[in-house]
Amino acid sequence: MELEHIKNTIHEIRGTKVILDFELAKMYQVETRALKQAVRRNIE
Repeated sequence: MELEHIKNTIHEIRGTKVILDFELAKMYQVETRALKQAVRRNIE
């Protein structure tokens, strides 16, 4: 994945830089559902 593409997926919301869940899932080539499950399992 190109660095420029990653930079384009970063948004600033109320002064905080974020990447939306579906964009992050696309980067890791997994479904959004699977990404959210992994985050819930490893919340710490």
